[in-house]
Amino acid sequence: MLRLLALILPLSSLSSLSDAKPISAQAANAGAASNSATTQGKLATEGSTTYDGVQLAAIPAAPAASSVMAAAISQAGWTIVVDSQNSDSGNTGTNAIDGSTSTFWHSEYEPVLVPLPHTATIDMQTASLVGSITYLPRQDGNSNGNIGQHIIQLSPDGVTYTTVAIGTWIDDASLKTTTFTPFTARYVRIQALSEAGNRGPWTTAAEINVYTAAGPAPPSPVGNGAWVMTVDFPLVPVSIAHESSTGQLLAWSSYNPSTFGGSAGTTTYTATYNPATELVTEVIVTNVNHDMFCEGLSLDFSGRIISTGGNTDAATSSYDPTANAWTAQANLNIPRGYQSQATTSNGNLFTIGASWSGGQGGKNGELYDPTANTWTELAGCPVAPMLTADAQGVYRADNHGWLFGWSSGYVFQGGPSVAMNWYLTTGTGGQTGVGNRASDTDSMCGNAVMYDAVAGSILTVGGSPDYQNSNATANAHIITIGTPPATPTVQTIGSMAYARAFANSVILPDGTVLVVGGQVSAVPFSDDTSQLTPELFNPSTNTFTPMAPISIPRNYHSVAILLFDGTVGNGGGGLCGSCATNHYDMQIWNPPYLYTSSGALATRPVINSISTGSVATGGTFSITTNVACTGFSMIRMTSTTHTVNTDQRRIALTPSGTSGTTYTFTVPTDPGVALPGPWMVWALAGGVPAVSVPLVVT
Repeated sequence: MLRLLALILPLSSLSSLSDAKPISAQAANAGAASNSATTQGKLATEGSTTYDGVQLAAIPAAPAASSVMAAAISQAGWTIVVDSQNSDSGNTGTNAIDGSTSTFWHSEYEPVLVPLPHTATIDMQTASLVGSITYLPRQDGNSNGNIGQHIIQLSPDGVTYTTVAIGTWIDDASLKTTTFTPFTARYVRIQALSEAGNRGPWTTAAEINVYTAAGPAPPSPVGNGAWVMTVDFPLVPVSIAHESSTGQLLAWSSYNPSTFGGSAGTTTYTATYNPATELVTEVIVTNVNHDMFCEGLSLDFSGRIISTGGNTDAATSSYDPTANAWTAQANLNIPRGYQSQATTSNGNLFTIGASWSGGQGGKNGELYDPTANTWTELAGCPVAPMLTADAQGVYRADNHGWLFGWSSGYVFQGGPSVAMNWYLTTGTGGQTGVGNRASDTDSMCGNAVMYDAVAGSILTVGGSPDYQNSNATANAHIITIGTPPATPTVQTIGSMAYARAFANSVILPDGTVLVVGGQVSAVPFSDDTSQLTPELFNPSTNTFTPMAPISIPRNYHSVAILLFDGTVGNGGGGLCGSCATNHYDMQIWNPPYLYTSSGALATRPVINSISTGSVATGGTFSITTNVACTGFSMIRMTSTTHTVNTDQRRIALTPSGTSGTTYTFTVPTDPGVALPGPWMVWALAGGVPAVSVPLVVT
């Protein structure tokens, strides 16, 4: 399988991409030939003149490594200190900063084999505001020593170092770029923790370069939050989910780390990120014969990740984080890709739409019973009422529904079509139209977030009338749903400051919502018109406030997710082969609530204990904290892809009893509100959240 790794460029390089040559159909679709099952429903031009519906000629190719390195800060006068080098063969540390790609540094292997980790520290002699580094592996055709897991640190003085990036680079000879929040530094340190292919305890580097930041130094974190660290992945993270029992995140791309075209439908590249160890580990999944790109996605009551359809358009697979195992499940009755999927209040999973694969049109609803492992078509759940008026027809019009599991087995569809519907998932199903989303337009690839599940309040933002080549809106609304199938109320609120499509939205423990990334004009595989300034929605005032800017564009195929410690991960974008817009990383954002008024990190409360690991709807549980707390909430663990996250919802908790710093809470009785499955429980003191503790609602 050919791997074509595109570059994560510093933003200063993005303006030059319009001059880059387009990628070829062969490059875009490198890999095994598609089987008939994965090509049904896709455009007839797919793979010849289009890629995911985009003209190949319009997708810029990644520039050559030599042109990227030519834009780096000059290495003249630099010095380097390494803790291991193979001097006898001439593979000294200075080779990594000599400007030549034909020489390389190699850790010592004779006369003594020096084991990992290995460290290289560069002194640039003068301080600069830097925003990225590149690492070029050895170029002699031998892969031994390619750096895998790594830590990147910067220092202004050579004494105090700050970690700006961690993660794992892909195991090939391509140039690796790590972009981070601008930082003033004179010293750059790279620590190699593993060899990418696990071939031996070696480290090599042909060239290490450093680049001036594209933007200014970040603002004060007070009121803005701060993007504090980059996590490098050995793939483009197009999908990401909580591992409910391990505290890790699971991300994946497709059958290939950098592309989805040309899939044989049997493999998915995945990677886990462990926040506790700060390690990223790649696992290639082959046992379920499922390419899980463009899948339907949600967590079931047990916390399993359920992935349906996509590139392998009829497949269903489940991931059990406790067993660390993927298992093949029953096939869909209706093959589909780009569908939305929601877990229902009675424990089933409902999916609808998705003509990207598996044939165009007729993608009516069907229901998965995870206990019986069966799919049942629901004749009463037609897809037609929720179609948008997309310029590409049903191929796009039935994609990415905004679905919310609710009371009595109902699912509410709030978008992206302007039309809203209730779908009943019991019996043979049912559908009730409940009007339009006020004066909004169709809002494909916008966001919908249930930030207050008890009140049934859903924030909707952005999106564009058509899937692509369409200008986004800054529109914002609050939909409030009640007893189904009653007509919801829709309130038009003040718009976001910035129009955006392909953005992502994340609920925070204090009830605010981060809206991050996206484009002013929706164009897949492009970073033009990127919206780099996130916004924070305050439900108390129904207003949006700009936050600290991101350093890396996050557009088509990007993701965002709440981490267990109350920070946010925002990553991915691209997955277009040898294009210029693949982003193999995730940046971590500290919200403003983690800082004091002076900009220092706030002291966080601690949840010392929770009375139980699981509780039934309507049941009670208690937590004990180290200090008095005044705010409490629970947020359901989530899974997300393609701007859709049907899992996330927040419940504000009010203590029913208090004894010192022990607080007792009652879970809502309605499983449509407190949707069973894994949740994160939060306690806040002075607005500052503790690290969450897990709780399974049954």
